[in-house]
Amino acid sequence: MKHLLDILWTGLGATAAMDIWALVRRRLLGTPLPNYGLVGRWIGHMPRGRLVHQRIAAAPAVPGERTIGWVAHVTIGVAFAALVPAIFGNAWLGEPSLVPALLVGIGTVAAPLLVMQPAMGAGIAARRLPNPRAARLQSLVTHTVFGLGLYLAARVSSSLS
Repeated sequence: MKHLLDILWTGLGATAAMDIWALVRRRLLGTPLPNYGLVGRWIGHMPRGRLVHQRIAAAPAVPGERTIGWVAHVTIGVAFAALVPAIFGNAWLGEPSLVPALLVGIGTVAAPLLVMQPAMGAGIAARRLPNPRAARLQSLVTHTVFGLGLYLAARVSSSLS
């Protein structure tokens, strides 16, 4: 049970770090905030048998899509946090180290580049977007921040135990 709570707090903390980074990035670079409502729209169309879209923004809205998207965002963050102890052992939760957290955080960039972006109409690794290199770099940096968040949140969680 303790490991599950540590994973929960680590995932929530890492997801919060990613969200704080989005706010900083908007302030410093003028980059728009992520629209998790579009993720909710994508998920909301799945029960209707629609997994891939030409352009998710053009798909019909789904009731509660914003809430669905935010719940998915946080749930995915916690699920990704579970990867660190799954790969590197539960001992990592008690004595977190940076490298495993960064490896998992950076590795999670595969999800948007290879699954979400293609399914939502942006193509593999955002190749259909106006500036795919910038989108790829933004994804990589964001998931690196997530990895740092995994480490920092695990350190806080382990110090409170």
